Amino acid sequence: MATLTNLTLDAAAGGVFGLVGTALGRVAGFFERKQVHAQEQAQWRHELALHELSMKARAQETEQELALAAQAGSWAGLEASIIADASIGKASLWVINVLRLVRPVLTLLLWLLTGWIFAMTQDGNIADACVFAATAATLWWFGDRAPRGEGATGSAQRLPRPLS
Repeated sequence: MATLTNLTLDAAAGGVFGLVGTALGRVAGFFERKQVHAQEQAQWRHELALHELSMKARAQETEQELALAAQAGSWAGLEASIIADASIGKASLWVINVLRLVRPVLTLLLWLLTGWIFAMTQDGNIADACVFAATAATLWWFGDRAPRGEGATGSAQRLPRPLS
């Protein structure tokens, strides 16, 4: 009978150890899944951070492209203004001299108007706007009007000289 008792005890012990092993496997599986889940979350956070950095880089690139386009447009406008000014063609010298006086006279009038507006209103906001407009006009009209040598741009045009 000892054999039958031993067999029964061995079967019971094997069953208990089998159940304990299964439980330990399940517990280990739970922690393994938890670790895999944590790794996936870390990977998702990393991918999200990379995506956000990529979006910021694209936004900065777009801003830079817009700034370059605006600057190119500004230079194109200045170039067109200079070319239009240079394309007067054949005219009487007094006509050319009068045309050359338009910018200085308008600038002087604009600054006088700015001073008059400030004196009459004493409003800082209006004066600021007028000073901004007058400064922008002055720099636009006279910004890049210095005489250029023939070698400066390779395509310098000879403009008629006003009376001295």
